[in-house]
Amino acid sequence: MKKSLKPCNEPGCPQLTREGYCQQHKISKPLYDLVRESSSRRGYNSRWRKAREGYLAKHPLCQSCLLQGKRIAATVVDHLTPHKGDKKLFWDSTNWQPLCASCHSKKTAKEDGGFGNGL
Repeated sequence: MKKSLKPCNEPGCPQLTREGYCQQHKISKPLYDLVRESSSRRGYNSRWRKAREGYLAKHPLCQSCLLQGKRIAATVVDHLTPHKGDKKLFWDSTNWQPLCASCHSKKTAKEDGGFGNGL
């Protein structure tokens, strides 16, 4: 049975595809995305989801926003020091901080040189 057509994952692209990206954007995907392992292979699996839920229940506000005097709900458990595949560092909860999605995106862009473009 064929998958149904859905919009390309590239923001603003009207093309329909059975995969994540249309033919044009699959070719133009950054090298970083082509060599990066899946999230579950990087450790973000059901065990992580449970740990994340527990951590956010205990730390419900974005740490970065709190430093600016704002009370915004945290939705992401960020690794203070990027683990880069180091499982010990990945699971070290003293290396975690609660962030909202916006603050996490900004931090990631800064660390990666623009969402993975610093490779």
